[in-house]
Amino acid sequence: MSGEIKVTREPVGKELLPIGTLVNIGLVQQAVMIYGRKQQQAGKKEVWDYVACPYPQGHLSDDTNIFFNHDQIKNIIFKGFESEGERILRNKILKGDGEASK
Repeated sequence: MSGEIKVTREPVGKELLPIGTLVNIGLVQQAVMIYGRKQQQAGKKEVWDYVACPYPQGHLSDDTNIFFNHDQIKNIIFKGFESEGERILRNKILKGDGEASK
């Protein structure tokens, strides 16, 4: 499926990516869509940078959640929408502000 999607060739950079971003990672062949950031996998202690679901299928079940860190991203296919609210929330998440999870 990933061969059907045109990659933007946007540099991955170091900033957390917005919700809705499509990326390729080394863990799976097809593209995944980020739908959560700084997520803890159920039953695990580790906090991952992202949780994603297969694209274009979307979230099918908890078994199809894909947890990964920013440094595992191979390329960005499409960058999600960045509103002012998104930028504010991203800054709160990076600062570890408890309000970010509300």
